[in-house]
Amino acid sequence: MGRSPRKDLLAGLTVAIVALPLALGFGVASGAGAEAGLATAVVAGALAAMFGGSNLQVSGPTGAMTVVLVPIVHQYGTSGVLTVGLISGALLIALALGGAGRFMAYVPAPVVEGFTLGIAGVIGLQQVPAALGVKKGDAENVVVVAAQAVADFVRHPHPAAIAVALGVAAVMLAGARWRPGIPFSLLAVAAATLAAHFVHLDVATIGHLPAGLPMPSLGFLDLGAVPHLLTAAFAVAALAALESLMSATAADAMSVSERHDSDRELFGQGVANLVAPLFGGVAATGAIARTAVNVRSGAASRLAALVHAAVLAVVVFAAAPLVQDIPLAALAGVLIATAVRMVEVASLRALARSGRGEAAILVLTAAATLAFDLVTAVIVGLAVAGILALRQVAQSARLQQVPLHDGLPPADHHEEEQALLAEHIAAYRIDGPVFFAAAHRFLLQLAETADVKAVILRMSQVTAIDSTGALVLGDAISKLERHGILVLVSGVKPGHRRTLDALGVLDDLHAAGRVFAHTPDAIAHARTELHTTGVLADATV
Repeated sequence: MGRSPRKDLLAGLTVAIVALPLALGFGVASGAGAEAGLATAVVAGALAAMFGGSNLQVSGPTGAMTVVLVPIVHQYGTSGVLTVGLISGALLIALALGGAGRFMAYVPAPVVEGFTLGIAGVIGLQQVPAALGVKKGDAENVVVVAAQAVADFVRHPHPAAIAVALGVAAVMLAGARWRPGIPFSLLAVAAATLAAHFVHLDVATIGHLPAGLPMPSLGFLDLGAVPHLLTAAFAVAALAALESLMSATAADAMSVSERHDSDRELFGQGVANLVAPLFGGVAATGAIARTAVNVRSGAASRLAALVHAAVLAVVVFAAAPLVQDIPLAALAGVLIATAVRMVEVASLRALARSGRGEAAILVLTAAATLAFDLVTAVIVGLAVAGILALRQVAQSARLQQVPLHDGLPPADHHEEEQALLAEHIAAYRIDGPVFFAAAHRFLLQLAETADVKAVILRMSQVTAIDSTGALVLGDAISKLERHGILVLVSGVKPGHRRTLDALGVLDDLHAAGRVFAHTPDAIAHARTELHTTGVLADATV
């Protein structure tokens, strides 16, 4: 932290200015209150910076986490949210100690993009009641809540609220394109607050903020509800891990030489989520938007994130009266603009052009996020991606008849006899994986081979084989032998031999001496067998 303290101080101050309205907005949106959002930004932001695995990551309340927390608040109240945060912190630490960070690399890009698009949609729809100046309905699905809010607005319109929300969002979006370095979110919220105060606009406010952070107390937690909250805690931990590692990866990409430690980052997020609930904070993750501001502001170390947390702490302890009258509609505008900026149109277009499968994964993940919840969305996305990946792998496997001496050294017998051998011996090369999704498609084609006396299966190009593929291979060999065709196998890899031997697929061929390491040996054996049976002798005569 001593490398460039001046840059870190400036970057931390810049991030704090950007983070203040977001922390307030996400706290209110989660249902735990604006003070919970600030407490999370201060406590989790400082602890994740100290213990995390990224030098440039900035953590705090995020829109994605808010989406998960809303139904928990609805069912269990604020104490349930704090309890979930505590449990998820312990789970994140367990994931870190178990080395789970490396699995982030297995999440496909369409799932991540669809997940982000769905979150942006949910965040935007969540703000509709506040932006329209109507009371939020009791429905759990955000689409239904937004539709109810629109219906209420039509019956009792509140032009002031929608003017404030759209004005703040417009200033943020236009300002970000014009001068990205200026904190237009804070300026827009300040202007909306002044307008509401001096012009006496009929706009609801965020309510009173305490003069300081709540003191640590286990009384905030609902430990008796722990068994019922485990599922929600697993969802929060999974989201915190996913979003934090995504954000840390983005920070690496934006910097020159930084590389985060995934497991240490999970540990830092675990510590942050374990402690933040004791101060009235909600679950936190690495925040992509704030991390991007931190990197672009010239941050060089963890000091910037610590400065960001310290500045927000000063706001909580010394400036609460200045933010207690911020209109809800203004914060709704901040979050609407944030949701719009989350959507990377260029990335979506690129994925859509890359193939129908990629586009389908993206759309299904986003739709599941809106219709169900984030964890279900990720599961749906991963399942569809897995099915499509299996389909592609299965299509890459093939059975190909090749010339008898294809790719082999010159034979040691005359061309006439080579041609004669080719009339009676067929060579098939199996390429790619032989597993459950592909084996039936091509291996049973072997059973149709009936115009030759011997078949050589060349398996040196097989990349993988599972039990289903091995059993189908055994069935194909048995059918060939029942047709009176001599079957020989060559090039079986040691790793594949274990599966084949365990199922006894090649036992009979081993006993008859028809399994060979090299294809020329298999050809020589087939030639000898055909001479012995008189096939070649009769043909020569």
